[in-house]
Amino acid sequence: MILIIRSLDESDFIPIISVVDEWWAGRQMTDMLPKLFFTHFKDTSFIIETDGKIVAFLIGFVSQSYSNEAYIHFVGVHPDYRKQGLGRKLYESFFDKVATKGCSIVRSITSPVNKGSICFHTSMGFQIAEGGSLVNGILINTNYDGPGKDRVLFSRQLYSLI
Repeated sequence: MILIIRSLDESDFIPIISVVDEWWAGRQMTDMLPKLFFTHFKDTSFIIETDGKIVAFLIGFVSQSYSNEAYIHFVGVHPDYRKQGLGRKLYESFFDKVATKGCSIVRSITSPVNKGSICFHTSMGFQIAEGGSLVNGILINTNYDGPGKDRVLFSRQLYSLI
């Protein structure tokens, strides 16, 4: 299997939006991926393809408010391609890209129920940011995205080799 990592393109919108709910076992996730991400964040977002088929993607950007910070908004890996290091490859591509843009911190969030995401982020060197509550041993920010929408916040320092 030959994997190709490339920058996101606007033409990737329909192929991704058409499968994202299926990749999340029917959870409604399409609202998290408006087309504006495919238009305005192509340079810092990535696709992994094999045989012309998208099998993973990462949507991320450099903060407009904090020029030394970048944010990973959404990552998806086709269920048949999980546990093969594709998420790691996407994150490393993102880290490399945003470091060239002067970023030294990467942030991301997830839902407290997404134990796989929490484990993945900590394995990638992310620290769980201080939260308002401790739930099942994890710091969470209660009502972060609105009433009842608690989130785990992550940050990771990027280290320059220069």
